[in-house]
Amino acid sequence: MLHTGQHYDDNMSAVFFEELGIPEPAYNLGIGSGSHATQTGRQLIEIEEVLLAERPDCVLVYGDTNSTLAGALAAAKLNLPLAHVEAGLRSFRRDMPEEINRILTDHCSTLLFAPTPVAVDNLRREGIPDTAIHLVGDVMYDVALEQADRARTASTIVRRLDLEPRRFILATIHRAVNTDNPDRLRAILDGLAITARDCPVVFPVHPRTRPLVDRLIASVDSRPHCAANGSLKLIPPVGYLDMVALESQAAVIATDSGGVQKEAFFHQTPCVTLREETEWTELIDADWNRLCPPLSADRIRDTILAALGTRGRDIQPYGDGHAARRIAEVLVGNGLCRKTEDRGRKTEDRGVGQKRIDD
Repeated sequence: MLHTGQHYDDNMSAVFFEELGIPEPAYNLGIGSGSHATQTGRQLIEIEEVLLAERPDCVLVYGDTNSTLAGALAAAKLNLPLAHVEAGLRSFRRDMPEEINRILTDHCSTLLFAPTPVAVDNLRREGIPDTAIHLVGDVMYDVALEQADRARTASTIVRRLDLEPRRFILATIHRAVNTDNPDRLRAILDGLAITARDCPVVFPVHPRTRPLVDRLIASVDSRPHCAANGSLKLIPPVGYLDMVALESQAAVIATDSGGVQKEAFFHQTPCVTLREETEWTELIDADWNRLCPPLSADRIRDTILAALGTRGRDIQPYGDGHAARRIAEVLVGNGLCRKTEDRGRKTEDRGVGQKRIDD
């Protein structure tokens, strides 16, 4: 396991390893933040060094982050088989960095693990052969099913924040299209603040977003309406179990995150996506999610309040909770996982001059 360090805040990284019992990564590159080019370039260089040292049978990447793209490019340049988990998602907006990352990764990949039939259709339209595409379901759904009961008993965040179950709004904002545009971010903050007059709003603020939010709130000329209202709670990022507790007990979730849109559905919580589009169109079609471009504070408030008490149709687009097992079976079936004794011989056969990775 290789951790690039793209997410380095403890509440965005270490807490997930701890709470979910994930083994410590064999490599942690500690890349940290930076521009897209700086971050991706540093990751590409250092991931290549690891791949040269390890000579893996296959490289497995997940999602649409800069880490995903860097891992994909490093594997492709070294002619290593590449498998992409969460393949085929499309927002059809090329101005989103995530869209470029996922398209390039898909077209570098040997095996494409699609979470939904919509994702499969997207890949087929782009000319990717059926032999490379595998509909496996969504691994996030696997985790949600596994951890839901634990979150209900282990997390006390709803009580700590003095909230009533199903009587508060949960908000998450982190995408550059919203946070890097002062007008959009101001509309979001204003919309959440005036929504809080009717229903408390909890906003765990992403580390990258926090200084932008603080600057807007501190500005006399652009101070959001009622931002000081105690019913709008700006809190630090939370761990996985606390996030599940908030998502499952919220009345509505307002977000620009693709993952949180799905998790809202997993927990049967209505969602408002503060974007012009979404990759998860099946949730829009089934009325679990609604789009609200964040251009007007009043429209944001009205859309959130209109979602209160609603429920979408019964659908099951993300599989049955066994996506990870299917992925493993496909990897084994394609000969991309070696037996333990073969791995041992492979390690012994590494060249003496092979560049080693400093701990």
